[in-house]
Amino acid sequence: MKVGFIGVGNMGGPMCRNIVKRSNHQVTVFDLNASAVKACTDLGATAGQSIADATSGADVVMTSLPMPKDVEAVTLGERGILASIKPGQTYIDLSTNAPSMVKKIGAAMAAKGIAMLDAPVSGGTTGAEAATIAIMVGGDRKVFDDALPVLQSFSANVIHMGGLGTGTVAKLVNNMLSFCNMAALSEGMMLGTRYGLDPDKLLHVIASSSGNSNAIKNFTLRALPGKYSPPSFALDLAYKDLHLALELGDELGIPLPQGSSTHTLQRLARGMGFGGDDSSSVLRVYEKMLNHKVKP
Repeated sequence: MKVGFIGVGNMGGPMCRNIVKRSNHQVTVFDLNASAVKACTDLGATAGQSIADATSGADVVMTSLPMPKDVEAVTLGERGILASIKPGQTYIDLSTNAPSMVKKIGAAMAAKGIAMLDAPVSGGTTGAEAATIAIMVGGDRKVFDDALPVLQSFSANVIHMGGLGTGTVAKLVNNMLSFCNMAALSEGMMLGTRYGLDPDKLLHVIASSSGNSNAIKNFTLRALPGKYSPPSFALDLAYKDLHLALELGDELGIPLPQGSSTHTLQRLARGMGFGGDDSSSVLRVYEKMLNHKVKP
């Protein structure tokens, strides 16, 4: 299978490299960052000089980009994917996108006879490197089945969620829960350590009791030792993802009070200059406000 991969940054890069290393698919990459492209071509990928180069002749064209506006520009822009993709090819967006944008791009692709899957991923940069990420996929079942071999080359867990857009909604729900868990954990750790509890012992209790969540792992590795940079999942991207979830809640008329309060906490952390650091930086809002370190 011939694969065009556009966007080989923090997440796209390791996913693309795993396709090259773990399969026989022929991969053409395009990114504005030359060093990111080289990391892929050093393993055997071909460098494209444009979006059209990565798209032309590919059975599957993939994008992994930061923001919905970036996906829109790369797909629907003047020299975007839609301008060069042909009927019979498949477009897969691995980005965390807005459901409305997925529908917009999907409609434009369908009008040209192009099948589309929305396939956001979860597992962070560590999971992307190890090919253990989960992929939540929306779109036609046959298109999904045909694309499964390439998706499985960089993921241990590929789940078909339903029609186009369902993968994106699943990702937004998952991320909202993850961010809310981190916010609640930060709040609880501040309460316990302010009283005088040992943070390591408190985390041990939580991890082995009903308060446990996946946030414990990231908190232990990042927030507790203060290792916020380089990020596993940047706060700016977490803020964007939660914003998309809240927008979907508005669209559907669903109240999301926990998500809203967590989003406010993220906004405060970004205002304090932590946007480029790890998403667990929400702890530092409490630390600054209360002048108390969880672990001195």
